[in-house]
Amino acid sequence: MLRVSATELARRLGDFLGRVRFRGESFIIERNGSPVALLKALPPSPDATVKEALAAWCAASEADAGFADVLERIGAADRPPENPWDS
Repeated sequence: MLRVSATELARRLGDFLGRVRFRGESFIIERNGSPVALLKALPPSPDATVKEALAAWCAASEADAGFADVLERIGAADRPPENPWDS
C-alpha cells in the first residue's frame, strides 16, 4: 500500500481520488510521518437489485416505433464543424 503525506494529498486530491476510483489503488495518509488515515475505494453498491430492475423492465411501456428513426436522423445531422475553432 502506498503512503502519502496529508499535504501532498491536499495538493493533488483529484489525482489521488482518480487513482483510487479507476486503478483501485489504496493509500495510507500520513501526518508528520505517522499514519492517520486510509484512503481506499468503497465496495460497489448496486443502485437497484436484479428483482427491482426486472420489475421496472416489465412495467415499462411499449417501445416507441419512431424513436430509432429519430436517433438515425440526429446521428446523420451531427457533423463536426470544418473549423473546430469556429463557434
